[in-house]
Amino acid sequence: MIQPRAWLLLPAFSAVLAFAAPLISAQTLQTALRFGALVDGKGGVLTDAVVVVENDTIVSVGSGSKAVPKGSRLIDLRRYTAIPGLIDVHTHMTYYWDQRPGTRPLAQAPRLPAVTVFLAQENARKTLETGVTTVRDLGASEYNDIAMRDLINRGSMPGPRMFVSGFGLSKVRTPPRPGAPPGAPRGRITDSLDIPVAVKAQVDAGADWIKMYGSTGTYADTSGTETFSYEEMRSAVEAAHRAGKRIAIHSYGPDGGRDAVRAGAESLEHATDLGDSTLALMVQRGTYYVPTIDHNRFYAENRIPFGFTAEQAAGLDAYRARNFETARRAFKAGVMFAMGSDAVYTMFGENTRELGFFVSLGMTPAQALATATTNAADLLGLPGKLGAIAPGYYADIVAVEGNPLADINVVVQRVRWVMKAGAVVVDRRR
Repeated sequence: MIQPRAWLLLPAFSAVLAFAAPLISAQTLQTALRFGALVDGKGGVLTDAVVVVENDTIVSVGSGSKAVPKGSRLIDLRRYTAIPGLIDVHTHMTYYWDQRPGTRPLAQAPRLPAVTVFLAQENARKTLETGVTTVRDLGASEYNDIAMRDLINRGSMPGPRMFVSGFGLSKVRTPPRPGAPPGAPRGRITDSLDIPVAVKAQVDAGADWIKMYGSTGTYADTSGTETFSYEEMRSAVEAAHRAGKRIAIHSYGPDGGRDAVRAGAESLEHATDLGDSTLALMVQRGTYYVPTIDHNRFYAENRIPFGFTAEQAAGLDAYRARNFETARRAFKAGVMFAMGSDAVYTMFGENTRELGFFVSLGMTPAQALATATTNAADLLGLPGKLGAIAPGYYADIVAVEGNPLADINVVVQRVRWVMKAGAVVVDRRR
């Protein structure tokens, strides 16, 4: 029975129900995606595939009309092949260059962090257009990467899911600015005792990963001289693991690469000329190799805007050849690979070109695709949520035109539609 005067609340209550009903139905509405074929990322291929998505999660994968739930919203993608959302495990998303005349990527005027993050939305958009729905971002200034990750996570900015590292730990030979605590917050190390302090600074700031620069080498510098000793790398690894974080170590040369693997890094970035014993240890320990072969192609081809000389470009080309040969040997030895572009500035939108190098060094298209799906998800510690199209996984799904298991360029050049976490973020269907 309605209590006295309770009837006064009925209009308001009815209004609330009327407002809430569309929201409730929208939350529970299932979307059925129908593809000509599906490569699920786990070795399976399905024709006339139907993927059912609810909110941000895949709830079922089936085939034919019978797999389309009654009352679901249907998106007909039967002209295309579905692959899992791709993962780029080495980016620098907040490195942005607006290409204004008279400017260069490495000589831009300093910007406020908020401006940098805002402008970097273009890099995020271009990354999604390549079918990359998740990135591991390995280094940014002023914790811009953490801000960008958080804005994307709250839905305030479009972009791939980001796992970030804050400032990379690097050796410096000059004292820190007056009053700065040792090793914090920028991760610059002047003494071995600073390493755990610098790791903690990144963790406290909100970093998902720790990044360490184990050698020289960046842009046109391909020197690869080791900068941290094995003991120092081990200190960083132990500090990261105590905090529940994984660590990626950058090394252009074999010495830093060897010691990074010995120290227990989860991934080794860039390294060339690795010895057979180092490759064997990587296999034994399950260390991931992220060779980033294509990024030196990018620098060499864009030497003029970067201000590099012809001699520097030739050095980049020579380094890339060594990088490729090391990767070929690593693959032959059984090392695990994950795809990383090392995208910076105007390289976003080319994130997946690395896959072409992987096929050239001996991988099948399926093996190359795994480096950007199941392997990358394993490296990130999310093998049950990312890197495959299966029930319980995030609804990160890419539609490509053609057969990616016959031609890897289908993945690199023919992305037509992208869903991230159940939302369509790219639609270039013709």
